[in-house]
Amino acid sequence: MEDRVIKVGTRQSQLALTQSGQVIKQLEEICEQHGLPYTFEIHKIITKGDQILDVTLSKVGGKGLFVKEIEQALLDGVIDMAIHSMKDMPYELPDGLINGAVPKRLSPQDCLVMRSGDTFADLPQGAKVGTSSLRRSSQLKHVRPDLDLQWIRGNIDSRIRKLETENFDAIVLAAAGLTRMGWQEKISTLLPLEVCVPAVGQGALGVQCRQQDDEVVKLLQILNDADSALAVAAERSFLGTLEGGCQVPLGAHATIVERSEEGIVLELTGIVGSPDGEILLKEIRRGTDAIQLGADVAQLLLDGGAREILAEIEV
Repeated sequence: MEDRVIKVGTRQSQLALTQSGQVIKQLEEICEQHGLPYTFEIHKIITKGDQILDVTLSKVGGKGLFVKEIEQALLDGVIDMAIHSMKDMPYELPDGLINGAVPKRLSPQDCLVMRSGDTFADLPQGAKVGTSSLRRSSQLKHVRPDLDLQWIRGNIDSRIRKLETENFDAIVLAAAGLTRMGWQEKISTLLPLEVCVPAVGQGALGVQCRQQDDEVVKLLQILNDADSALAVAAERSFLGTLEGGCQVPLGAHATIVERSEEGIVLELTGIVGSPDGEILLKEIRRGTDAIQLGADVAQLLLDGGAREILAEIEV
């Protein structure tokens, strides 16, 4: 086996570079353990989502905003693998590309970074809360219609700065992003799953590669965490059935609840809400087939009123 430099594509935000560095460290350890002659080189790629910072994601069409340019670099052979936040990845992958690995997932929960107080209940009446996500704002409005939800864009550190400079009482972020940055102390409180169901794949990374690149495919199989990949597969099946992107308030959270000789039992919670938070539909089901479970929960929501919500949003 010849020495090979594997070129790794990533967005150039501080978080993207940090999490890519963490994955590369895991891959280097795998190479050392298995005697594989690979080294890794980071390639920073600017995506459309990184360039448009003055409007909410939903207004520019959320699907693939942070991945398309990176996927194109993979297809063109400019890079050999790409590290994405799984929640940024559309359900449909371009022909020739696969999700080669889901490394071990961190907490999928959303969290509040607050100026004062340390629980969701501590937010004062009419509190100004920043988020760029329709999913988050829909669910928070549903439980606290009094909240003043305002859109806020930018990378993690600029959003945290805006907490002070733009007079927010709190901002909503993914706990995993803060953890990967080593900023756990900034988390005031995790939002309970009963209050805010996470985005599909939140807390997980996806490592994408070309289907025909046997060396990289085999390497990523070693990196893959089977339990994380299974939960993410159920959530992504849910997403695919609903055909949703950032412009739709939907969320899903899968966990393994049982292991037996018959197989692994997953529990999946799925939600679809109206943008104003007045309607929030939720279904929870269990099953042993991740793909079928995701499709079933999505279908239950579609039959229970989600189809009308989605049709209204897409008008």
